Amino acid sequence: MKEKLTEILSYINLPLESLIKAGVILGFVFLAYAIPRFFILRVINAAVKRSAVQWDDVLLKHKVFNIIFTLPPVFVIHYGLQFFPSVQTPVMRLLNVYITLMVVIFARRVLRSVVEVYERYPISATRPMRGYAQLVEIFVFFMGTILVICFFLGKSPWAILSGIGAMTAILMLVFKDTIMNFVASLLIIFNDLIHVGDWIEVPGTDADGTVIEMALHTVKVQNFDNTIVTIPTHKLIDGSFKNWRGMSESGGRRIRRSILIDQKSIRFLTDEDIKKLSSIDVLKEYLSRKQDEIGKANENINSQSVVNGRHLTNIGTFRAYILEYLRMKKEIDKDMTFLVRQLAPTPQGLPLEVYVFSNDTNWVNYEGIQSDIFDHLLAVITEFDLRVFQSPSGYDVSELADKLSIK
Repeated sequence: MKEKLTEILSYINLPLESLIKAGVILGFVFLAYAIPRFFILRVINAAVKRSAVQWDDVLLKHKVFNIIFTLPPVFVIHYGLQFFPSVQTPVMRLLNVYITLMVVIFARRVLRSVVEVYERYPISATRPMRGYAQLVEIFVFFMGTILVICFFLGKSPWAILSGIGAMTAILMLVFKDTIMNFVASLLIIFNDLIHVGDWIEVPGTDADGTVIEMALHTVKVQNFDNTIVTIPTHKLIDGSFKNWRGMSESGGRRIRRSILIDQKSIRFLTDEDIKKLSSIDVLKEYLSRKQDEIGKANENINSQSVVNGRHLTNIGTFRAYILEYLRMKKEIDKDMTFLVRQLAPTPQGLPLEVYVFSNDTNWVNYEGIQSDIFDHLLAVITEFDLRVFQSPSGYDVSELADKLSIK
């Protein structure tokens, strides 16, 4: 049997000794692969799951340990190549290529793990590092590609890198967007323009929502309808955008809305009107004070014309009512801008604008506060004999036609 095996080995030009060595080396390669992967790796996984810290769970999630245990078989093969000088050079090249690829993958997984751990800390909202990690990934991938080419060609990496100088213009063209976005991300971070979690509006895009991710190339915004908009980072620097962070940090959100008053309903108040409005608690002090002021101002005026002297108006009194009403509401911040003013008259009426700030910046609560205020104001405006302007509707036309037909 031994003579038969020797005859077969001599026929395929492989000595028995070499074949035995190759079999032993392959056996050790298998052990170097199996023992770490099926025993040591399982022990590490169990230890990580029991540990109290969180960063090792991230390493486990990104399979960082799996890459580490792909290297022991390489060392065994490298050691065993001394017994096979004839194939040492090509196999070493393949091993170098394999090691380079594993290092690139390992670096990529470690970087992503570091970014994920970093983003769990509050500082990541103001100093995101995802864009920088992506830039390092690109550099590692580029260097890995250069090394793989060098190993296949059997040349020094410096020879390849020196030739890249002549390709700088082409590389600048190829990586133009990457360079622009990198510079833009630096400007955004150093100037503190955007944080993760900020509400931004970007004109010319559909972005109107919360920033959920800041990467090297893009900024992701989740709109309030839950759609995701991706904006190139450099677009935020090239143009303009609105960041609502200042509103959130101030603790007050602006309410700025007008009621359009029909100008034909504006008039002076009569004694009866003043008596009627004095029954409104928040106006008692105002009307009493104003009557005293007006009485003193009109002491030397004998004319009976309302044009002469000072007189109360229904719109002025209504404006005073709004101010007192808002002062009583605990949802309105009294330390921020607080005014009720008339704007310039328009063909649609006289705008009476409320300009105050709510002390609740939550969108839902803010809308509720604003709606409650104007529900009340629109309901009480008739008490001041004022009318809200609105364009004629089909109901108005129908009502007018009915009145004309009766006549």
